[in-house]
Amino acid sequence: MKPIRCALTIAGTDPSGGAGIQADLKTFQELKTYGMSVITSVVAQNTTGVRSVEHMPLSMIEDQLDVIIEDMPIHAIKTGMIASKPMMELIVKKLEQVDAPYVMDPVMVATSGDSLIDEAGRNYLRQYLLPLTTVVTPNIPEAEFLTGLSITTEEDMKGAAKYLVQEYGVDAALIKGGHLKGQAIDFLYDGNNMHSYASERIDTQNTHGTGCTYSAAIAAYLGKGYPLPEAVKQAKTFVTAAISKSFELGEGNGPTNHWAIRENEGKEIIHES
Repeated sequence: MKPIRCALTIAGTDPSGGAGIQADLKTFQELKTYGMSVITSVVAQNTTGVRSVEHMPLSMIEDQLDVIIEDMPIHAIKTGMIASKPMMELIVKKLEQVDAPYVMDPVMVATSGDSLIDEAGRNYLRQYLLPLTTVVTPNIPEAEFLTGLSITTEEDMKGAAKYLVQEYGVDAALIKGGHLKGQAIDFLYDGNNMHSYASERIDTQNTHGTGCTYSAAIAAYLGKGYPLPEAVKQAKTFVTAAISKSFELGEGNGPTNHWAIRENEGKEIIHES
């Protein structure tokens, strides 16, 4: 039997199942990775938006992290919603105890537009969490906030990816182009090379949790030992399939289909350069 690969997600919840911890665990399971989770915030949200948020006490977050670190192997870590500076300070301390690839999905605003992180947390994230990351995966609005740059073209996306690596010390930055027109193209800069991943744009509003799913898939592949460019390519294939066969559920932005990749096996849907 092959060794079991284990991935840890540190994030908030989504009771409707499309985003957050729930989306991460579904992704890990589909990619044959043993999923573990630490809940930072309980979020009452669905496809239409966020109704309320209850943050976990720091002592509970620390206990969750400790019981995993003390007992379980960790081959990859992914963070999503970390709502405050004190939470981030704690997570930085714990990440320093684990030798595993770290994927940061800099969750700041829900698909519905609701803010999910306070201002002090955003500033701390830039200064202290970013330098610890193997790869950060912002969409264009998140990348604009992190860099202070205006991003309206593919060249702007490339510039933002380089800026995050050169100015904040991340190992690599993946800028996702879902907010631009034309092909859905993402750019990965790893400090040496610029990689691009393109797929046809899918005409759907059902994009709830796509960022969570994409970053969780990257973490799963990194935990299996894939080189970063290949991990991103495989993850892009996974999330593109999930969007292409998304569900008509809920009254707002519906969820993606985490088992859709099974129906697309062998199909080339991502073009890498």
